[in-house]
Amino acid sequence: MKIGKALIVVVVALILIQFLPGRDHVNPPVTGTPKWDSPRTEELFKRACSNCHSNETVWPGYSNIAPISWLINLDVKVARAKFNVSEWGRPGKNEGEEAASETRNGKMPPWFYMPTHPEAKLTPAEKDELVKGLVATFGDEKEEKEKNEKR
Repeated sequence: MKIGKALIVVVVALILIQFLPGRDHVNPPVTGTPKWDSPRTEELFKRACSNCHSNETVWPGYSNIAPISWLINLDVKVARAKFNVSEWGRPGKNEGEEAASETRNGKMPPWFYMPTHPEAKLTPAEKDELVKGLVATFGDEKEEKEKNEKR
């Protein structure tokens, strides 16, 4: 009996939270794009990274269901604020030089993104190709640190 009541409470709560805000699926206009080193780098980036790091996010159906929608919106908002290829040249931070090291170190794309976006899974050769392309396009945080240490 207690499990039945608890289940009812959970179901009612899940229904009620659907009416809370948090599903703001906005794709602002593209105001600038980087000069990619090659079409292949751009292709790999679009496949593995652009859903969060651009203003061209494809919002899947499950992104309309709270509380998942809140997490997805937060992830995209944070990703765009840190590094957004659709607002290239914007004033302030746009940390392209970190893209290669984050990808190289396996931090991007994040593990929790992969199950629902199998197209973003790169082979080791594709990952290496993307890292090299990101370095050629945006520079490399690691190389910048080494240059600064030599000065």
